[in-house]
Amino acid sequence: MAHPAQLGFQNAASPIMEELLHFHDHALMIVFLISALVLYIISLMLSTKLTHTNTMDAQEVEMVWTILPAIILILIALPSLQILYLMDEINNPHLTIKAIGHQWYWSYEYTDYENLLFDSYMIPTSDLYPGGFRLLEVDHRVVVPMESPIRVLISAEDVLHSWAIPALGIKTDAVPGRLNQTTMITSHPGLFYGQCSEICGSNHSFMPIVIESTPLKHFESWSKMMIT
Repeated sequence: MAHPAQLGFQNAASPIMEELLHFHDHALMIVFLISALVLYIISLMLSTKLTHTNTMDAQEVEMVWTILPAIILILIALPSLQILYLMDEINNPHLTIKAIGHQWYWSYEYTDYENLLFDSYMIPTSDLYPGGFRLLEVDHRVVVPMESPIRVLISAEDVLHSWAIPALGIKTDAVPGRLNQTTMITSHPGLFYGQCSEICGSNHSFMPIVIESTPLKHFESWSKMMIT
């Protein structure tokens, strides 16, 4: 959950988000080292009179500033590609959920169950229960079992939408006439909030997403209640 005046990312609630946070720190450290080196060289140029105005060729220097950036790019690309493939990999999902974007709400279908489908609308501010979050609460949450691989098939009925939950490291476009796929594993129970992240019309800001991660037995009880 985001907090007022928060500068960093939300706490990770999935293995993918943990990897993304590690990659962010890794890339930021490389940026910091490069910035420190550049500032050091600039300070030397301003503080010393030693210059090389007569230097016409420096093969060693050119070799260093060609090879070193290539190595840095490789150090950034390798973990990035690893996370990219991890986000697309899903083997034997325990549950499949179809999320369809509409103007301006989400509808969900649990394809492993018969007749387990519902629409999810934002709760208006006037109807919020005490302690509820404005513009984030919905009348029907997406309930999932924690620590289980879940496949989410995402599409849209009318215009472009985007199904995004920052704490889970998920942001997948919902395109009319096309099914996009993502995977998620929640590492602990809780409520994880998201929103449509593609400008989709006048009420774009009013179609939130709420994922409720629960133990398996609670999920089974909820699914039976929803079907009956």
